[in-house]
Amino acid sequence: MKKTLIYIIVAAVLIGLAAYKIADNKKKQETEVKEVAKQVDKINVNVVTASRTDINTDYSANGTFIPKQETNQSADISGRVVSVFVKEGSRVGAGQVLATIKRDAIEVDVTQAQNNLQNAIIDNQRYENAFKTGGVTKQQLDNSRLQLKNAQASLRAQGVKINDTSVRAGISGTINKKMVEPGAVVAPGTALFEIVNINSLKLSVLVDESQVGRIQVGQTVNINVNVLPEESLSGRITFIAPKSDASLNFPVEIEVQNKGNLKAGMYATATFKTNHGAETQNMLTIPAQAFANGVSSGQIFIVENGTAKMITVKTGKVYGDKVQIISGLNGGEQVITSGQINLDNGSKINIVK
Repeated sequence: MKKTLIYIIVAAVLIGLAAYKIADNKKKQETEVKEVAKQVDKINVNVVTASRTDINTDYSANGTFIPKQETNQSADISGRVVSVFVKEGSRVGAGQVLATIKRDAIEVDVTQAQNNLQNAIIDNQRYENAFKTGGVTKQQLDNSRLQLKNAQASLRAQGVKINDTSVRAGISGTINKKMVEPGAVVAPGTALFEIVNINSLKLSVLVDESQVGRIQVGQTVNINVNVLPEESLSGRITFIAPKSDASLNFPVEIEVQNKGNLKAGMYATATFKTNHGAETQNMLTIPAQAFANGVSSGQIFIVENGTAKMITVKTGKVYGDKVQIISGLNGGEQVITSGQINLDNGSKINIVK
């Protein structure tokens, strides 16, 4: 009987302990569930602290070199090419004869024009003498003088044709392409040679509308050529387009003196000093990714009492992935940089980093 009582007491204690343990676990589980529920209500975000920093204000633009001068030298008359005096790569001077076109037929025309002029001179002299004695009328004399002038003009025209049988270089430079061989028959306007002058080159780039007002013609620009990293080059702005293209970029040309290694078509980067020559400027910035609806909207979320608060800031210039803040932030605010698509004004947040 006594032994049975002991068993009953032990069993009761064990049951009590088990019940306590179950109740305690249940309480912990309820606490954990509540905590998880709180976290589920929050949106995970990343943040940065708005702060002032030194920003490189130099503006860079990429482009390719083009010759300062280039031309396609063409034939002025029809005929068969007799001689070609240059080859691709030849250096030529302005006015130099590059090729000649057969001139036999033209020389016959010149001879005929010379004979006609000689006859016109003789006839006119006879009319001049006859007019003094009343042998011809004033009208007959005037006709004779007109025929003399026409004969002189005809001879000059034939002389021009003779000169046109020599194809001459219009500019000094290098023969980049030779498109004719002796024996070829050409017509007026047929391109025979391409000549380029690369003693100086033009770097053609596009400058954004936000920067074009900060540069000017005559300004010196540093040039970096991708394939010539050791070369230290500079150029001078010679042209800024008065009108932008469809993308609101302005064509700009920079003249660069060729030290011998540059070629037309090479890729290069121009670096413009846009902050009165200073390379850096201290300014308040935030990442471009912080803007909820693009930089132009000025809308960002900041952290306030564990919630997201939307504000609108006034932006300045964009420097890479950094955006200058003119007003709306003082510095020190926590600015949300991710998760904005899930946020509303007042949304509860959980800062991941």
